[in-house]
Order: sequence, then C-alpha cells, then structure tokens
Amino acid sequence: MKIEIASVKTKKDLDIFLKLPWAVYKDLPNWVPPLLSEAAEILDTAKNPFWEHARRELFLAREDGRPVGRIAAIVDDSHNVFHGDKTGFFGFFECGNNPEAAGALFGEAKKSLIASGMSVMRGPVNPSMNDECGFLLEGFDRPPAAMMPYTPPYYLELAETCGFKKAKDLYAFIKPLKDGVPERMEKIIERIKKNTAVKIRPLDMKNFARDIGYLKDIYNAAWEKNWGFMPMTSREMDLAAVKLKQFVRPELVLFAEINDKPVGVSVTVPDINQVLARLNGRLGPIGILKFLYYRNRIDGIRALIGGVRKEYRNTGIISVLYHETEKAAVRLGYKWCELGWNLEDNDLINKFDEAIGGKLYKKYRIYEAPISQRIES
Repeated sequence: MKIEIASVKTKKDLDIFLKLPWAVYKDLPNWVPPLLSEAAEILDTAKNPFWEHARRELFLAREDGRPVGRIAAIVDDSHNVFHGDKTGFFGFFECGNNPEAAGALFGEAKKSLIASGMSVMRGPVNPSMNDECGFLLEGFDRPPAAMMPYTPPYYLELAETCGFKKAKDLYAFIKPLKDGVPERMEKIIERIKKNTAVKIRPLDMKNFARDIGYLKDIYNAAWEKNWGFMPMTSREMDLAAVKLKQFVRPELVLFAEINDKPVGVSVTVPDINQVLARLNGRLGPIGILKFLYYRNRIDGIRALIGGVRKEYRNTGIISVLYHETEKAAVRLGYKWCELGWNLEDNDLINKFDEAIGGKLYKKYRIYEAPISQRIES
C-alpha cells in the first residue's frame, strides 16, 4: 500500500483536511469534536489575523487514495523576530497509527520548513503557543477542558520514531472547588490583600472594550519572558475577545487594581467542551438548541489566563486573583477548576497550584528536531 502526500489546494481538499479527525478519533470517547466552522476559521488566512504575520502549507496523506493523515507546516515570522531564531512549526497533525504515513507527513512538513529557511521544527501548535498545543502525554482517562487538546497515546511514539525529542512539557492541575483553599493559604492571601491594598473587580461588560484593552496590555507584558511565548497582536486579541464574549461569565474575569491602575488579570472560562462534546462539530438549528440547553449544565471551569505586571509579580497578587475567582465560581455553582497549562519548569506557579489543593492530572509534550536531522519518511 502506497502513501502519497499532497498539498491542500482545493476546497474539497480542505474539507477532507477539516473532517479527518472524525476518522482518527472514532473509537476514542474522550475526544471532543471541535466546531467545524471554528476549525475552518482558524486556518482561514483571510479571517484569522495570526496569518498576517505567519504562513502555512497544509498536507494530506493518502493510502491507496484514502485520506489517512494531515499536517500543517507553519512559519511565524513574528516569532522568529521576537526570539531571534529560525524555528518552524508543525501543527494540526492527525494520523492513524500508521508509522509510514506519519513519517511521510513529518518529512513533507520538514521540506516545506527547509524551503523557508528554518533550522528547527517544533510542535504541535495549532497554530501557535497561544492556541491548542502539545500531544497529550498523561491523563487520557478524562476529556480535555476548554481549549485544550486530546490526542491518542500513539502520537508520542510516532513523533519519537521520526526523530523528535522533548522540547518542553506542559502541566494541567485539577482542583475540587468544594474544598476551598487550605487555612494556611487563606491567611497568606488575607495578608497580601492588606499589604498591597489591592482591589479586585470583575469584567465590566458595559465597558468591555476598555477592559479588553487592559487585558491586552497585561497579557503581553506578563508573559514576555516565558519559553515559547509569542505576544498576540491587537487584532488577534480583538478576535479572541469576540469569541470570549460569547460564553464568558463576567464574575470569572477579574482585574487586580492598585490605586485604580490595573496591575493583574485572571481569565477563567466555563468548560465549554462539555457542550461541544454533544454537538459533533456542527452548530445548526438543533445544535444551537443543544448549546443553550447544556450550557447551563456545565459544572467545571478552566483558569485560562493569570498574570501580573512585572513590577508587581512578587507581591502575591496572583493568589488573590485565584482566591476571588474560586469564591465566585462556587457561588455560580461550579464544582471543579482546571489550572493550566503551566510550563513544567515554572516552579512558582506549579507549587502554588499544589498549595491551594490542585492535583497534577494531565501533561502535554511539545517536540522539536533540528531541520538538519533526518526525519524518516
């Protein structure tokens, strides 16, 4: 049986590319199907502002004419300027447990990145570290929380067989909200509130654009030194804000202010995956009714963003933001919170998540390989 790789050139090819995951995950009940319209917009170079500073080439693998895999080769010019390197990325990888097809896909993506002058191939990112990224390493027994990936265990072996090595692991913690935070942490948080005179307030939906402006500034300033971080452009943040507004609970988006100046922010979102799991990728009239019905039955949340400006980073304000978020979540009836993802070597935040009662329950892996390294195909 022969494996053939071809670029996605037509609308028909793109439709096959978008729908391929349904074949790969048909026997994996914990996979959550994405909305097809959302997946299409992410890849749409006219609709997603990420592609204003990046470019991609999409590939399909066919075995005897039957689609069996897909991959994207991605070059983010802004990333390479920001980090001063020549890193190309692979993303949107999906494949059956077929080493020959996987090798051919990785090999074709490698050729594309070499042609663009890249020296390292890293991934998966879909399409950047600000989006879904990583292959699931541990925690296959539970569905992913909102905006987190779920991939088969054999993806790890497929990548490593093709010469990829671990670049970085990402951690996610889970915390039952009914437990509250330990008494010792309660006392520390109260002391921080007193010492910093910090005030916490929720997102003001009447001044949504103003608050999103604060979020933009804090987000890009707070994470600029993190491994793999890429600042989001204003247009990227605007698009993210539009999507956030569709299902956000204002009580779970909190700003920390000192002397009326926003110095920190936390964004926690309902686990919308609990609804998406029932829609099978489509949001037609029946899907909308299902969405409205199940949205009010979501019992978990994901702490998506938490950051503080550099000059306030060692004040402990981030712990105050989490504590106030947890109290609001309990009032709203949520039962659990996922904290993450965190870089594996971010000891400060990982220890904090453990200190408040979080348990490490999922790990994800980012891989990379030098372009000069041979990737079997």
